[in-house]
Amino acid sequence: MSETWKVSIPCTRAEARALSEDNLFISSSDSTPTIVASEIDVKHPDAWMIDVYCETQPEPELIGNLLQLSPSARTAGVEPLVERLGDEDWVSLSQQGLEPLRAGRFHVHTSSDQPSDDARLTNICIDAGRAFGTGHHETTMGCLKSLDQLRRTGHRFRNIADLGTGTGLLAFAAYHLWPDARIIASDIDPVAVAVTEANAELNAIPLGNGRRHIRLVQSNGLDHPALRNRAPFDLIIANILAGPLVALAPQIATASAAGTVLLLAGLLTRQKNDVVRAYVREGFRLKHTHLDNEWPCLTLVKAKKYGWTRKPHRKKSPLASDYFGEC
Repeated sequence: MSETWKVSIPCTRAEARALSEDNLFISSSDSTPTIVASEIDVKHPDAWMIDVYCETQPEPELIGNLLQLSPSARTAGVEPLVERLGDEDWVSLSQQGLEPLRAGRFHVHTSSDQPSDDARLTNICIDAGRAFGTGHHETTMGCLKSLDQLRRTGHRFRNIADLGTGTGLLAFAAYHLWPDARIIASDIDPVAVAVTEANAELNAIPLGNGRRHIRLVQSNGLDHPALRNRAPFDLIIANILAGPLVALAPQIATASAAGTVLLLAGLLTRQKNDVVRAYVREGFRLKHTHLDNEWPCLTLVKAKKYGWTRKPHRKKSPLASDYFGEC
């Protein structure tokens, strides 16, 4: 078995996601590293760790670029920790601590664990690796539970988009919940697209254009022609970050029709109002918030007739809570 090296550096959640999506810093390596992002402490939701597993000793260029991409560590004077792991299996190492989990009707596990034999549960196998979305973070858990709740309350969707798909987990969940729907999954990161393709094969989910298939594309937001041509969608899932969610609001609104349901996640509680305001301006109404620690998952619906009506004699700018209350 080949040797394994690990480079570790603390970072923020936003930096962890950017690192996992940015493959420029691995260009100096002869083999492709595996990047694992993990939350250090649930009581401090912005404290994350990036572990990069390499099959050869990491070059100074890789270490330097990794530090450049983690401004918080650089500001604090923290150097990446480099260690040789010997003959251990790097795949097993990258999956340490990822116990199987239950989210709604879904049992999410790695290939190192056995699927559930409970007939009421749907098994999805997702290995830790070079993309976000193993299901173990509150944002992904919230989306899985919200999707399951939509199905339990009788929602039916025929045209679904998963933006920023990461490992493909949420697109796979939608596939199991609404098997007759047309589903398209996209990510700006080519590594995530490759990971999703591999995970689809692992889970026996066919990729393609038709129903009972998932179309997979690399796209910045909804720029890809396949996304524009399939719009309007009746369900859009976006588990990314607050900033991109706000920036994408006009594009998502254009790709929506009256009654379109949005699941938005990847934001912290303190960012909720900003995200909700952006979508209220585009004609959406907040219907439900699933909160797990500091990570809300928002369910919004496009109104038939949208835009708010200012109440008389109000001088301050309206807040989201002025129109639909706190969820």
